[in-house]
Amino acid sequence: MTARDGREHTGRSGPTRRQLLFGGAVAGVGAVTAVGADRALEAARATAPDPPAEAPRHGARTVAFHGVHQAGVATAAQAHGTFLGLDLRDDVDRDGLRRLMRILSDDAARLTRGEAALADSEPELAVDPARLTVTFGFGPRFVARAEGVAPAWLKPLPEFTIDRLLPELSDGDLLVQVAADDPLTVAHACRMLLKDARSFTTVRWVQQGFRRAYGTTRPGTTMRNLFGQVDGTVNPEPGTADFDEVVWSTDGWMAGGTSAVVRRIRMTLDTWDELDRSGREQSVGRFLSNGAPLTGTDEHDEPDFEATTPVGFPVIGDFAHVRRARGDGSERIFRRAYNYDDAPTGAEVSSSGLIFVSFQADVDRQFTPMQRRLAELDLLNEWTVPIGSSVFAVPPGCDEGGYVGETLLT
Repeated sequence: MTARDGREHTGRSGPTRRQLLFGGAVAGVGAVTAVGADRALEAARATAPDPPAEAPRHGARTVAFHGVHQAGVATAAQAHGTFLGLDLRDDVDRDGLRRLMRILSDDAARLTRGEAALADSEPELAVDPARLTVTFGFGPRFVARAEGVAPAWLKPLPEFTIDRLLPELSDGDLLVQVAADDPLTVAHACRMLLKDARSFTTVRWVQQGFRRAYGTTRPGTTMRNLFGQVDGTVNPEPGTADFDEVVWSTDGWMAGGTSAVVRRIRMTLDTWDELDRSGREQSVGRFLSNGAPLTGTDEHDEPDFEATTPVGFPVIGDFAHVRRARGDGSERIFRRAYNYDDAPTGAEVSSSGLIFVSFQADVDRQFTPMQRRLAELDLLNEWTVPIGSSVFAVPPGCDEGGYVGETLLT
């Protein structure tokens, strides 16, 4: 059929054979391209490095609450610690103490596992325990209310001439030591435990302290106080027979427990700043750089108290803190202190110091003679003032289903 314009028409309105062939070729190229892209993607996936593993969450680490000894004594010290000194209400008797310690122990065990306390209104705050420990200590009135026999050392420390103690920072019937590597964890645990205790106790004092943040220094590094001093070099090593002898009691209801001395020591950093480095090191008896004694090169070198200078003076003076604390070597303690830093007032640059905490089997035999020597002649007394002081009996730990204090209260 010939059109009027002389061009030939097929008489069909659909695609021509040529168009179909061309379209098929294009589609084929597209399919090949897609297959090639898939294979390239698979090859890239096969050769790509694995995604980096998620860093471990330090907040998920736990310390068991139950055991022969309470956690928070031999436990490697956490970055943050809060110390609660509580007074018993007048109507709390032996049965009340038993209920109190059951409640506190149950919630402490939950929180240290990363679980919410029984009546926790903010359970989300409990999921990251960050090595949370809760440690309980009993004051003299607690033991008297429990109708128990108190150890002879469970009493206020003797009066020392250097003390300027404040009643609102001293004594107490119940100590609750809460420590973890995260301050939010500590704050939440304290709130839960104070809610548990409020029907039985009132708050006498609260002290909050800190060390280096988790991961800042190598594990096992001795802490530094705010004077810059290495603090706790001669501590016995947890897990050794030496530690057991220094720290744990073997007597009566206290077997497996220990004693805690809590002293709040204000450091006058503003005047410490006026002392040159040599004077600071002479007052301590150790080099500030690494904590080595002035007669040694390493932190754990034994001090040589017989060494003298070329002109005959002792290298480590009679007034040096390390000499006064050592004595004849028979009085030993385990230090687990924390720094504090309050808001300064007036013209002060700082209002800081040390929450001194020590554990020992017998306060009278191990701590008091040492503190008496320090009070008599320790050059550091020029820049330190004890403003709070308490002594507590730290009972042994408990089994799962039990509670701290059952050796006294059952």
